[in-house]
Amino acid sequence: MKSIELFAGIGGIALAAEWAGIETIAFCEREPFCQKVLRKHWPSVPIFDDVCTLNKHVLEERGVDVGTIELISGGYPCQPFSSPGNRKGEEDDRHLWPEIKRLLQEIRPNWFVGENVAGHITLGLDTVLYDLESIGYTWQPFVIPAASVGANHERYRVFIVAHANGKSELQTNQKVSSIRKKRITRENTTGRNWREVPRAHWISHQPSVRRVDDGVSRELDKSRLIALGNAVVPQQIYPIFKYIKEIHDMETQE
Repeated sequence: MKSIELFAGIGGIALAAEWAGIETIAFCEREPFCQKVLRKHWPSVPIFDDVCTLNKHVLEERGVDVGTIELISGGYPCQPFSSPGNRKGEEDDRHLWPEIKRLLQEIRPNWFVGENVAGHITLGLDTVLYDLESIGYTWQPFVIPAASVGANHERYRVFIVAHANGKSELQTNQKVSSIRKKRITRENTTGRNWREVPRAHWISHQPSVRRVDDGVSRELDKSRLIALGNAVVPQQIYPIFKYIKEIHDMETQE
């Protein structure tokens, strides 16, 4: 199963997808510091720097087989919906959800997974869900805190899971239905299931954000802190990718 990640940051979502057996074949990320991190960990995966100009033709020019893309994921900019970003919503220049909608219409992957701050629930989420339904996707939002997978901070995030052509064999397949009924909640990411999350055992005595080494420029440390602040905790989104991959495998086996 192959995917592309938009607004990739330092690759937290891609790492979770990799744990679940999903291959990321293209990134879209404009920040130079984040691009360096992505190149370090995924040196062979092409990086595109402008979601507004990204399309099938641009992807294919760099060797990306668009026909194999079954998932588009991305933590689209949270500033339009967050308190620090003044919650301007669709009036904010950083409101880039329409670009994701455009790419979903153009590429038509089976799956979409979006991520944003909890404030998105009361500002903008209704528009996103309406848009998804209008272009043929059945959706389900989840609110999952990082603390539910053992992190020492809450970090509530909204995850939007959408599948193309909801009224299909996906809903009538009994095996798939049994997977879909497993709610991705705190109860399902603690206890036995929580232990299945990769690298979910946190080292409690270490500080949440490590201090920078001597000799490293303040500007580099600033870039690092911004990237960490925008990043998705991989363990937080991993259960979603795990279930998507299970459903995908069942569909392809039939």
